[in-house]
Amino acid sequence: MTRELTLVTGGTGTTGSRVVQRLTARGEQVRVASRHSACALDWEQPGTWEPALAGVSRLYLAYAPDLAVPGAPETLAAFTRCAATAGVQRVVLLSGRGEPGAQAAERAVRAVADAAGVDLTVLRCSWFVQNFTEGQFAPAVQAGELALPVGDVAEPFLDADDVADAAVVALLDDGHAGRTYELTGPRALDFAEAVRECAAALGRPVTFRPVSTAGFRAALASDGVPDDVLDLLTHLFTEVLDGRNSRPTDGVQQVLGRPPADLADAVRRSAAAGCWA
Repeated sequence: MTRELTLVTGGTGTTGSRVVQRLTARGEQVRVASRHSACALDWEQPGTWEPALAGVSRLYLAYAPDLAVPGAPETLAAFTRCAATAGVQRVVLLSGRGEPGAQAAERAVRAVADAAGVDLTVLRCSWFVQNFTEGQFAPAVQAGELALPVGDVAEPFLDADDVADAAVVALLDDGHAGRTYELTGPRALDFAEAVRECAAALGRPVTFRPVSTAGFRAALASDGVPDDVLDLLTHLFTEVLDGRNSRPTDGVQQVLGRPPADLADAVRRSAAAGCWA
């Protein structure tokens, strides 16, 4: 019997790479798609979409840079239509928790999926632990000081391994169509507390320093970060990190039947694996 083919967009990214690893370990056929992979997929180049989707029946849909950016709902609706035409039967969409813009993109994808009879599951996620260990905050953590425009707002930081586990279950198992799962870690920490956990895992001092939004933007701009990325980061820190997402949920438990990983355990695991080396 021919095995079904799963397309993983953002397949070299934080969650996508983990989804690929898990599907491959289970013997599934996987196609990795990103702007720089062998299967090139560029959201701004619709001509790359159809070749990436050829022969695909399942889709992990991770949009970069973020579902909240202008134009994301229209782009994702068009891509979902292309996917349905190509024969995709099941989609798992990576989304952000507490982002009205991201939820507009969710609605756009769901409208197309529902009209086409495509199964859709939404994973609405809190901030990833991996921002500290392998993402944009990792170099600063390694250097000993993380400065961000955020105060004592708490966030239930989520292990990307839990996201990947949930995505694979939703892709391969029945019973998740039409569901939206809010995925979080088990406890809410402010950024200073999260950095203390990173310091403990590293075994050396790391401090957290709150800064103004203007100062944050200026520092990143001096490093050559483009304006659109600065606008997105400002949006995330000033609008999303306002306390609306502080409450942990049981979404991971709902999907996986087990509790989510705690940030302290996840950063210790990352340190042991040499993520900050």
